[in-house]
Amino acid sequence: MTTKSGRGITDVDGLQVSHYTVPTDYPESDGTMQWDKTTLVVVEASGGGKRGIGYTYADEATASLVHGLLRRTVTGMDAMSPPAAYEAMWQRIRNLGRPGICSMAISAVDCALWDLKARLLNLPLVKLLGQVREGATVYGSGGFTTYSDRQLAEQLAGWAEQGLGSVKMKIGRDADRDVERVGVARDAIGPQTELFVDANGAYSRKQAMLQAELFSEYDVRWFEEPVSSDDLEGLCLVRNHAPAPMQIAAGEYGYDIFYFQRMLAAGAVDVQQADISRCGGVTAFMQVAALCQAHNLPISGHTAPALHTAIACCVPMFENLEYFHDHVRIERMFFDGLPHLVRGQLRPDLSRPGNGLELKRADAQKFAA
Repeated sequence: MTTKSGRGITDVDGLQVSHYTVPTDYPESDGTMQWDKTTLVVVEASGGGKRGIGYTYADEATASLVHGLLRRTVTGMDAMSPPAAYEAMWQRIRNLGRPGICSMAISAVDCALWDLKARLLNLPLVKLLGQVREGATVYGSGGFTTYSDRQLAEQLAGWAEQGLGSVKMKIGRDADRDVERVGVARDAIGPQTELFVDANGAYSRKQAMLQAELFSEYDVRWFEEPVSSDDLEGLCLVRNHAPAPMQIAAGEYGYDIFYFQRMLAAGAVDVQQADISRCGGVTAFMQVAALCQAHNLPISGHTAPALHTAIACCVPMFENLEYFHDHVRIERMFFDGLPHLVRGQLRPDLSRPGNGLELKRADAQKFAA
């Protein structure tokens, strides 16, 4: 069925993209990077009288790519077939290079298209994808290396008091100081809450192996990117020598299916991370989840908690979802219809179609570039 213009009633009418820069509440850093602001790129896909929302945390250049290239690629395609649009976008950026900006742009568009499809069908996205669990278990994430011991303790203890069973802190600036800070964190959260650490690839192989032993004295259960995620041999070495209860995790910088295939085939991790706002959106996240299932390893969602909640409730062998301080703060500022935090889980609002999110335009406009 088509309209008078010849366009199908479920065709994508177009994409609208906007970007916003939000200052952090305090200066932040991890083991390898410092920042004082975050840029949010929002994509809205329209069709059939409905509008779907997707987004990514990326540079404003990502918005330019969506507006100038991907918008033309997906306009006129069937809104009921997001994977077809995903393949078309992938082919269209062939000569630009897949990792980085291109994949983040595709991710935001793909998420918007899946949201649009669910809204056209008047279904929550989680029901469209096939819900297998009520909520996504989250872990509080922050503990930046710029924080004082007091800030670190208060933030992590606050999440524990909210009922989150696990919390994560940044390390990697100073190996000796990192051990002291881990001790501060353990004292703050007590023995019942799991403690995770994230080095963002700051350590050498031998250094990471030594740190794993020292952290085990504080019952650290998760060591993320102990070495660079590009060093698969190093990840394997740390994984094979780390204390048994300690899981080695990596994968947040995966921009295509081949990255995840290499990491899983190398046996580099105990938990495979993936980021729906980087890896290619809903379409790609489901592919990565299938790879993880084939390797009998769990998958974890990296940051952007509101965007991950629906897919996290649908994929098999799901481990946890990062409740990242910056993104939780921004998503509360920018969106209505956020998932509910209930006893350490994010649960989608089943009374709302799609991902449930609505952009608070007046509030967002304050941060528009």
